[in-house]
Order: sequence, then C-alpha cells, then structure tokens
Amino acid sequence: MPEQTALSPMLFFETVNAFHRSEALKAAIELNLFTAIAEGHETVPALARACAASERGTRILCDYLTILGFLTKQDSTYKLTPDSAAFLDQHSPAYMGGAIEFLLSPMLTQGFYETAAAVRKGGTVSNDTVAPEHPIWVKFARGMAPLMMPAAQMIAQLVDPQHDKKLRVLDIAAGHGRFGITLAERNPQVEVTALDWAAVLEVAKENAAQAGVSDRYHTLAGSAFEVDFGTGYDVVLLTNFLHHFDPPTNETLLRKVHAALKEGGRAATLEFVPNDDRTSPPGAAMFSLIMLVGTPSGDAYTYAELERMAANAGFTRSELYPLAPLPHSVVISYK
Repeated sequence: MPEQTALSPMLFFETVNAFHRSEALKAAIELNLFTAIAEGHETVPALARACAASERGTRILCDYLTILGFLTKQDSTYKLTPDSAAFLDQHSPAYMGGAIEFLLSPMLTQGFYETAAAVRKGGTVSNDTVAPEHPIWVKFARGMAPLMMPAAQMIAQLVDPQHDKKLRVLDIAAGHGRFGITLAERNPQVEVTALDWAAVLEVAKENAAQAGVSDRYHTLAGSAFEVDFGTGYDVVLLTNFLHHFDPPTNETLLRKVHAALKEGGRAATLEFVPNDDRTSPPGAAMFSLIMLVGTPSGDAYTYAELERMAANAGFTRSELYPLAPLPHSVVISYK
C-alpha cells in the first residue's frame, strides 16, 4: 500500500494565532525591552526593573521572543540576536521599531478584519488608504524611513552609479523622502523635487534638513494625478506607489511622468513584483492581499504588467532589477 502522508493541523493553528507574534513584538518595543538588553540588563530581575514590568511577565515575554528568534537565552541570561541588535535597539542607526506605528496602526489593520467582505467586493470595504490626505501616510513617513534605507541605497546605485553628474530628480509620493535624499547625499549635483500631501512633506523636509541637503530639496504639495510636475527631469522616482491603483490609472500617471522627463530620462519604479504564477516569491506575492483590503483596485503587479504599463505610456524599454535580499524590485523605464 502507498505510504500516506501524516495530516497535521499545525498550519491552521500557526496561522490563526499569528497575531500573537505581532502583539508580542509590539509589546517588547513599547517596553523598550530590546534596548534594555542592549544596555546590559540581561536577566529577568534586571529587565523587569529597566522596563517597569513584572518579573513573571518579563520572563514569559522574553522566552516567547527567544522561541521566535529575536533573543537568545543561556541559563538565565538573554541577549539580542545580530538582527535584533541592528534593527530593534533604539541606539542603532538602523532602528526600525518605529515602523509599528504604521504597520500595526488600526487605520491599516482595520481592513484585514473585513477581508471576506473585501474578497466579495474585489476591493477595500471601509479602509481606503488612497483617499486624499489620508492620515496614515504621515505615520508612514514618520515610521518607515529606516526600513526603506537599504532600498534607497540600492536605487541610488542603480540610477546614479558614479554619482558625479548633474541630475534633476522628481520623487513622487516621497513620504519620508529617503529615496530622493539618499541621491542628494551621494551626489552634490542632485536637485530633488518631492511630491506628496502637504502634511507628509513636512516630515520629508525635516529629514532633508537632518541630512544637510535642504538647499537642494524642493517640494510640490498635492495629488500626483493633479499637480503640474514641470519638465526637464533626468530621473523620476515612483517608490511603493503604483501598487495602489489599477493599470489604467497607472498608465495615466506614467504618461505624465514620461512628459516630465528629458529625452533619455528614466523612471525608477520600486515595487513588490511577483513572478507570473503570483505565488512566488512569497514576500512579493503576498503583498496583493494588503492591496485588496486597503485599496479599491490596487495589486502587486508582475514585471510583464509593469513593463506593459510603461510601454503604453510611451517608454521605449524597461529593465527589471530584483533587490535581493529585500522583497522589492526596481523597474527602470527609459524615455
């Protein structure tokens, strides 16, 4: 008789209980637990005092985080893993803990409580994140800059590898501004114009000032579909934006981008780009569900779809650059 595969309910239980992981991580960040360990508070009594928490609660949370892989435990001593030290210690320049203000915001998570209704409808039921002046994008700008730094550096290397030429850059949906700012930091001949909602641009201007590039950082407030971009740009950045809209809407925007570029100019589009099967790689392919519950018609588009949108908007050719190990890819389209 053929050998039968053992059945297991573990995938069901792990998925149903997945929110336990995010809430445990959120609690540790709110308690400054990772930073406390980095500062030398490595036992339960010491951590409990540093975090103003009970010893019982501290022990249980630390053990759970050890199981997840955020901490290590030797006897009664806890230490940070290399990843936790880099991204969850507030003293680290790569600290990402602030991203929970966006990623776990009720404004963002609400849509997932209505997933069945979104599936029936084919789009968000009550959590349209692309509504004008949506406050979620200020949270995004405040919290997500560190998370986007690796992608910003990779894009800067792709579009300005020698960082020795004069470039006019338009950064559409600039958010925190790090993509344009990184180009300006690397190359003193880069001039950036950042476009976003006015409240979001205040965050970008703060970041530009901190980076010392304010004199070369300009802003345009309003909708990317309505604001006059001007012309003569060498590079247009479209980072984490096209996935919010359907292909006809994206083509309308891309035609505006094409018109704003110089001859030979380039549009650099950062996206979660799944393979044609739409189930791999997981990090990119799973993003479609976020767009289903949070937008009326957004999606994670394949390279073939993004290439077709660019071609329909007038671009002569496009090239795909996966940003491994990140889940993103960059599509560079040439005028």
